[in-house]
Order: sequence, then C-alpha cells, then structure tokens
Amino acid sequence: MCAYRILGIDPGLARLGYGVVDLVGPEIVPVAYGCLETPPEWSTMERLQFLYHEMTRVIKTHRPEVMVVEQLFFYKNVTTAFVVGQARGVAILSGVESGLKYAEYTPMQVKLAVTGYGKAAKTQVQDMVKILLKLSERPEPDDTADALAIAITHANASKRTALPQSSGSEAPRRVIRYGKGVKP
Repeated sequence: MCAYRILGIDPGLARLGYGVVDLVGPEIVPVAYGCLETPPEWSTMERLQFLYHEMTRVIKTHRPEVMVVEQLFFYKNVTTAFVVGQARGVAILSGVESGLKYAEYTPMQVKLAVTGYGKAAKTQVQDMVKILLKLSERPEPDDTADALAIAITHANASKRTALPQSSGSEAPRRVIRYGKGVKP
C-alpha cells in the first residue's frame, strides 16, 4: 500500500515547528519532526532566510506530497501577527517552489480534530499527539506537537474523502494585467 506523506507546519519567526507523517491505509505513521529556532539577535531577514533554507531542506529530505499550515488567527498584538505571517509566507513559499499541494486549518479545527475539544490546552494537544502517533515521549517544544497535530488533522480529513483535501493542487497561473492603453 502506498503512503501519502504530509508535512505539517506551525509557523513562527523564533520557532517554526514541523512534523512529517505518512498516511498508510488507516494508519498515521510518524516520519520526522522538529523545531527550527532562530536566535533573537539575528535580523528579521536573516531569520526568514534561515527558515526558508531549512524548510526547503526538510522538504527535499522527506519529500512530502502536501504541506499543511496553521491558519493565522486574530492576534491582539499586530507586530506578532506580522512576524508570524512573514514566517508563514516563507514556509509556504518553500512548499510552493517544491511543487507541494497545500492545505490549511485553523487552530480550533486542529485542536478539535486531535483532542475532541476546540479550546484544548497545549499540553492536551501534546499528550494526544503522543498517543495517536505512538511516540515514546511527548513532542517538545509545543510548536513541534502543533505541527504534528496539523499533519494528523489533514491525514484524518484525507481518510474521510476519496482525494486529499487541498487548496492549491492546481499549478499556479501567471496573470499579467496591462494598464489602459498599454499593449503587450
């Protein structure tokens, strides 16, 4: 039976969690997981460049078919939302340039899918990821557990449908719009 490989991403500038799982029939099997950390003394550009290169390396190493990313939710702190959005964009770019399909879920959808409760605590998510993937210990830091939970969520959604759900399976199209009076 062929495996469907899923890369889950919990985006962040300081810590970006990733988790790779295989969906083999009804089973979800862990392949790799970790957390990319950037030092606070690095500039934002250095941090984003590091995340891009490391995400590209993870993708080349594990060859997933789909990248699943946590959707941004409302942040009270605009600065936090902005930097998380930048890290999220860099991660998505590495997947798009590698030809991956793309899907996303809200934090509440992920918590509900993994724990049965949409407002579960981080430790509850970590404990359920440990149980569901039959890991010997709780995945640390919580960014790693969240990334695995995102991958599990997509694996379970894929089991319920004939084809894996994706919001970016078509090849990107190039659209050029010319201003009025400008000829191509």
